[in-house]
Amino acid sequence: MSWETVIGLEIHAQLSTKSKLFSGGSTEFGAESNTHVDLIDMGLPGVLPVANREAFYKAIRFGLATGAEINQVSSFDRKNYFYPDLPKGYQITQMTKPIVEKGFIKVVTDEGEKEINITRAHLEEDAGKSIHDLFEGETGVDLNRAGTPLLEIVSEPEISNAKEAVAYFKAIRQLVTFLDICDGNMAQGSMRCDVNISVKKSDDKELGTRAELKNINSFKFIEKAINYEIDRQVRLIESGGTVVQETRLYDSDKNETRSMRSKEEANDYRYFPCPDLLPVVISDKELQNIKDNLPELPEEKENRYISEIGLEESEAKIISSSKAMANMFEEASSKTDDLKLVAKWLVGDVSALLNKDNIEIDESNLSPENFGKLIKRISDNTISGKIAKSVLEEIWESGSDVDEIIESKGLVQIQDESLLEEIAKKVIDSNPGQVAAYKGGKDKLFGFFVGQVMKETQGKANPKSVNEILKKILTRQ
Repeated sequence: MSWETVIGLEIHAQLSTKSKLFSGGSTEFGAESNTHVDLIDMGLPGVLPVANREAFYKAIRFGLATGAEINQVSSFDRKNYFYPDLPKGYQITQMTKPIVEKGFIKVVTDEGEKEINITRAHLEEDAGKSIHDLFEGETGVDLNRAGTPLLEIVSEPEISNAKEAVAYFKAIRQLVTFLDICDGNMAQGSMRCDVNISVKKSDDKELGTRAELKNINSFKFIEKAINYEIDRQVRLIESGGTVVQETRLYDSDKNETRSMRSKEEANDYRYFPCPDLLPVVISDKELQNIKDNLPELPEEKENRYISEIGLEESEAKIISSSKAMANMFEEASSKTDDLKLVAKWLVGDVSALLNKDNIEIDESNLSPENFGKLIKRISDNTISGKIAKSVLEEIWESGSDVDEIIESKGLVQIQDESLLEEIAKKVIDSNPGQVAAYKGGKDKLFGFFVGQVMKETQGKANPKSVNEILKKILTRQ
C-alpha cells in the first residue's frame, strides 16, 4: 500500500525590534525573570496597547521578499484562551486581515527545486513562559516574553516529506536573517515552528486527519519528529485505528511524539476584532520606501558572487547560505585583493572547523578583520598555506591576532633563494637513488623532493620558490 504525506508549517519568527508589539517593554534576551514587563504586558485593567510601527515594516519586508500581497489596511483580533502565562486571557493576533498574504519561497532538495506557497504571514504577540523546575511542587511564570512581536508564517500544505520541511524552514530562516527582521536564533526561541502532518493513501482524494506538533526549534528535531509522526499515523491506520485531530509534543530524548490536548478549531478561540486597536493603514509612500530599501537577498548575492567575482557556483551557494557567512566573506574581502582565496578558505578550512564544532561563523573566535589579514599574509607570501592552517587553528582556539601568532612562533616564510637552494642541494645529495629514479622517468618523485625541503624548513619555505629551485637543480644533474 502506497502512502502520501501532507505537511504544513507554521513558523514563528521573533521580530528584531527593541520594544514589544504593543508596549515599550524591552525584547532583550536573557534578562532576569519578570524585569522586562510593562503594565500592558501584564494585562492590567485600563491600559491600552499601541501598535509598534517597526514590526509592521519588518513584516512588509518579508512579504515583499516572498512576492506576496501586502494588505495596506490590516487589523487585529483577540484569540481567547486561558493559560497561566497569558495574563490578559487572550492573545492579540491578526486573524481576518493579516499584513501579508499569498507569497512563495523556493527550496532546494535532493529531488530538485520546488516552490512552496505561503498562505499568510501575520503579526501577533508572544505569550510568557511557564517554568516548572524552579520551585518544588509549583510552577513559576516569567512574563519577559509576553508581548514580544512575532511574525507567524503559514505555509500551504504542500510539503511532502521531512527533508522538504527542513529545507523550507532553512530557506525561511535564511531569508529573515538576510532581511534583518529576525536573528534566527533557534536555541533562544527566536524561531520555532508548529508542524501539521497527515497521511493518506495515494489514491484517496480526501486529506487525512492531521496532528499538530508544537514548538520545535531545531532542524534535526523537525526531521526526526515528522518521520516518527508519519510512521505512527501509518501504523495506527494499518492496524485498524483512527488518527485523532490533536496537538502533540515531540520528546527529543525518547524520539517520540505524545498527545498534549485535542486540537482546537478556530471557533474554540472565539476570535473577534480587538476593540482597543484601530485598523493599521500603510501609506503608498511608506510601502515604496520599504521596497526601495530592501537589502540584497541570498539569491541576488549568489548571482553577484558568480558574475562579478568569478566564484564557482558551489562556493557562492555556501557563502550566501547565511548572512553571517556572507558578512564574513565581504568584510574579509575588503582587507585583501584576493577575493577568490578568501572564498576558497571560507568554503574549505573554515567550513570544516564550523562543521566540527557545529556552530555558526559568528559564534566562532574568527573575526572578519583577522580572517582578512590571514588571507593577506598568504597572498603576500609572509606564510605558506600549510602554516596558515596552523595559524587558523590557533585563531579558532584563542582569537589571537594573526601577526602576533606569526611573530611569536617565528612562522614567517623563508624566501631567501640562496638559503633555499642550499637546502635543496642538501636534499638532492642525500637521496641519490631517488634522483636516479626521477631522471629515469619517475616524474612523481618530484613531490618527494619538495616534501623533503619543506620538512627541512619546518614548512616555512615558499612552495613556489622551492619548486623552481628544485626543477633548476634536477635539470642540471
